Amino acid sequence: MLQRIQTIFLALTVIGMGIFLAFPLWTKVAVEGEQRADLTAIKLTHQVNAVQSNVQPVYYLIILAILVAAVAVYAILQYKNRVLQSALCAVNSILMTIIMGLVIYFTFYKTAKLFDPNLPGSYEIGFYGLVGAMLANVFANRFIRKDEREVQQSKRFR
Repeated sequence: MLQRIQTIFLALTVIGMGIFLAFPLWTKVAVEGEQRADLTAIKLTHQVNAVQSNVQPVYYLIILAILVAAVAVYAILQYKNRVLQSALCAVNSILMTIIMGLVIYFTFYKTAKLFDPNLPGSYEIGFYGLVGAMLANVFANRFIRKDEREVQQSKRFR
């Protein structure tokens, strides 16, 4: 049944990944204001001055985010097979953990060498979209397992 609560949480996972793709993830501005670093799901941009900037593509973040959204949509459509749905949520958890690890790697290690190592930068709405998607995926998996337990218990009573 598509009207179950886990469908809503899986849809929130897809929406969270859309926010992750559409908005910036992290920003760091130098104290002088001349240098700036921005991380999106597409690229890491280091603005050295008004004329010069370095751009490093991070397309694998896009690929992983689209893969997470696609797996969540497929999991929504597998409402008759709760075991498969739960396994797909577990795969999504692993993929989102990889994405989170890559984002943290870029924000703490890759950009710390660029300028002002003591300045941490700030996370933007795209990062919080990823966090929201992770939480929604965890709740979806929890409700899928709860439904499976209820079905197994009702079969046992018959």
